[in-house]
Amino acid sequence: MFSGPGLTFARFLESLSDRDIRRFLDPNVLSILDAIFSGSIVGDDLRSVTRTIIDFDVVLGDQEGRRLVLSLISEEKRPELESRVGRSILPTDAGDWTEAEVRLLRDFFGLMEERIVPPAVPPTATITPAYSLFDHQRNAVRKLAPLLSQDERRAVLHLPTGVGKTRTAMHVVADSLRTHEPSVVVWLASGKELLDQAVVAFKEAWTHLGSRPLQIGTMWGDRMPNLNSFSDGFLAVGLAKGWSVISRTDPDWAVRLSPQVRLVVFDEAHQSIARTYRRITNDLTLDFRCALLGLTATPGRTWDDIDKDGELADFFSGNKVTLEVPGDNPIEYLIDNGFLARPTFRTLFSKPGLSINDSELNRIAGALDIPEEIVSALSMSEQYVTAVLGAIEELLGAGHQRVLVFAATVEHARVLTAILVARDVRIEAVTGLTPGRVRDRAIRTFKSDDEVPMILVNFGVLTTGFDAPKASAVVMARPTKSLVLYSQMVGRAIRGPKAGGTDACEIITVVDPSLPGFGDVAAAFLNWEDVWQ
Repeated sequence: MFSGPGLTFARFLESLSDRDIRRFLDPNVLSILDAIFSGSIVGDDLRSVTRTIIDFDVVLGDQEGRRLVLSLISEEKRPELESRVGRSILPTDAGDWTEAEVRLLRDFFGLMEERIVPPAVPPTATITPAYSLFDHQRNAVRKLAPLLSQDERRAVLHLPTGVGKTRTAMHVVADSLRTHEPSVVVWLASGKELLDQAVVAFKEAWTHLGSRPLQIGTMWGDRMPNLNSFSDGFLAVGLAKGWSVISRTDPDWAVRLSPQVRLVVFDEAHQSIARTYRRITNDLTLDFRCALLGLTATPGRTWDDIDKDGELADFFSGNKVTLEVPGDNPIEYLIDNGFLARPTFRTLFSKPGLSINDSELNRIAGALDIPEEIVSALSMSEQYVTAVLGAIEELLGAGHQRVLVFAATVEHARVLTAILVARDVRIEAVTGLTPGRVRDRAIRTFKSDDEVPMILVNFGVLTTGFDAPKASAVVMARPTKSLVLYSQMVGRAIRGPKAGGTDACEIITVVDPSLPGFGDVAAAFLNWEDVWQ
């Protein structure tokens, strides 16, 4: 048995020519990199970028990737690898490897997973709840309890962005599921981001607060659980999907489910009085034992449309639980007492990077958010990448220790990371495709008290429970028309010291003027006087 790696990925790249290294990279990515690096990326920059962009562990597990690697291993190193694997090796037999041989190949390159030794448990210790609430959150849960169990069983929970609205609501969800056995809690929300976040939050909450195994159902996009067998658990339903099923294939799905439902949670409660969504809510709450909890994160006023206040208040039986803290301004109280960081907002304009025709403009105007292909094309333009890099380096120059970047796509995240690695910036990328061990290590480092400045670029993990309390600066490089999504992203990084965060947070939104809507949403948040006054 060999005691160490025979060849690291870095040493492997050092042995290759620039031409061979470029074979590992996607042509579109190479085009961006060549443009950023004055026409052609070569030498140390090319090797540094390749180490960042390429997950070598994945390459070795893929037949074509393995074939490329084997064809490039030097004649000096080939005997050592063959001795380790126990047979002769030719690039042409890259597809005939067993799992055990692939593990030996990974070991040869030093890629076996680290062994983590758990810390010793002391004789006595202080127990801290893993899913605890602050005083103002616990008070809200206590006040909701009688409103959801008596009379009309309807109420709204009104908490500002960044104060833990979802976490607080999950205590109510867990209480309902423990009290009513078996039963179903339905979480209604608009958009994949909020639904993903709710599912992840429930999994975490039930792990600590639950009393039995439960079903978890996801009903949005192309996801459709078997509702006929769903009788005990948590069901996250997209409003668009719920109405689509009612109007096209199964008008009575919510009515059939209602005898099992004991709680419906409506995230972004102002939408609940829309005709179609009211139908879904009314069908799900047909059983008199079912409670309805609305959630809103718009502080200072209850609803987006003041003319609808009365109608919405009536829908929730006039019951609203708000944040109760000392003083006249709850936001100032939360900032002054360390629950929220004090945010400052700036908008950075890049040069126009897209040529958007009238048809695409109409698509953007009529959509709930900017189409993914347009976001992808914009984010990978040289002008936009340069603007984002400028914002990141500006924040580092201002002395920020932890900068969180919301990238537009997975590829966007990887390219930003690769370029900054080549510029000797300490940076990690975390996306939904990042292996768990790599993601955990990057997030753990980002959350640590290490004084070395660090950038964390992320895409997709916002909706999988990611939190960045140590971030003192944020670059919003993911275009969106959704104020809800924008506020969700900002909310991840404005945790105050009492929530493990910072005293202040600087937020830079990178805007391409050729893309309508993105600048509007940034300005709307900046001037959301009811939140930040």
